[in-house]
Amino acid sequence: VLALSLGGCTTGRITGDLAAVRRLTNVELPRELDRAEVRDETSAAVREALRRPLTASDAVRVALANNRALRATLRELGIPRGRLLQAGLVPNPSVMVDLRQSTDPTQPLQMDLVVEYDLTGALLAPARANVADAELEAARLRAAGEVVTLGYRVRVAVYRVQAARRRLALARQSLDTLAAARDAARALQNAGNRAPIDLASREAVYERERITVAEAELEALTADEALRRLLGVSGDDTAFTLGEELPSLPEGPRDVSSLERAAIEASFELREARARLEALARRTGLVRARGALPEISIDAHAEQDNQFWEIGGGARVSLPIFDRQQGNLRATEAEFDGLRERYVGMAIDLRSAAREAVGRLRLAHARARQWRDVIAPARARLMEQTQLQYNAMQLGVFQLLTARREQLDA
Repeated sequence: VLALSLGGCTTGRITGDLAAVRRLTNVELPRELDRAEVRDETSAAVREALRRPLTASDAVRVALANNRALRATLRELGIPRGRLLQAGLVPNPSVMVDLRQSTDPTQPLQMDLVVEYDLTGALLAPARANVADAELEAARLRAAGEVVTLGYRVRVAVYRVQAARRRLALARQSLDTLAAARDAARALQNAGNRAPIDLASREAVYERERITVAEAELEALTADEALRRLLGVSGDDTAFTLGEELPSLPEGPRDVSSLERAAIEASFELREARARLEALARRTGLVRARGALPEISIDAHAEQDNQFWEIGGGARVSLPIFDRQQGNLRATEAEFDGLRERYVGMAIDLRSAAREAVGRLRLAHARARQWRDVIAPARARLMEQTQLQYNAMQLGVFQLLTARREQLDA
């Protein structure tokens, strides 16, 4: 009765699974994946969002709705969902009809009717469904991890685009500075006030800087295309704009004293591994049960000789004497032990990565503050003093242009 009710209540739709992923990640996901067919074109809502300048958060929302890899992962929740549905179904009965006609013409046509049912398969249906349910939970956690990973990658991609464009703009300004120095050297040489080696040196530096600008252009192009791939856009939809500059440097890094513990608690990868361990533990129990239980089939049969019916019943039992699922049990136990080792290793690696992230964050913040508060202001003051000396004709144009370029570099 439990198996029959389980098979009747389980649905093949992934609406509940998508809702579970939403609860795990606390983000909005496409709601049409459970019922809509796959379409090649971008949805109208995404195109409307792309017409406005995108912030990093806007870009994440577009990617969550439009990234094809994520949509595929969410749709593929239907695979373990379908396996759960199938695992909870009880076996079909087998019906056999046998007709016999005697060579004696006085004998009537005889018919045998046999209905056979796999009782062991029906009894194990709840256990099979129990295993499939744990595997479905692991798939949900894996999908939730993909959602979080995509959001992180999109934010990083947005910041990389903004940084690459800023570096390109500064590289072009630096190139303009070197062009001015080259032109000044050329004018002085034409006037006979400079040796040819000075112009050759300025031209060489200028041409080398053109390579730097070209590399910055390539970096910006690569960053743009990486973001477009994450957003899942093509054609006219790639003409979106970003609506904000890079955020300013905070005065201090975030409180990361408890990051190691928080990372362990929040890791979807670890939670997925725990769900897979639970599924393997349940599968081990199922294999043990299959090895210990005899395979029992019950049947009812009836024979009709054109006058009377003969009705009876019986059972077929396959005794677990030789094949008790020893090999399958050993394989499942080994798989469980291997995953348990990997789980411990994943936790160790995650703790190490959290500690590394704390160190990198603190050092990066200190380095950025040094550039912002010390080096860049020092270069600005040097540029200001150089400008004053140039205005007083104490320094030449080349010293002024060099100071400007060093300020841009800072």
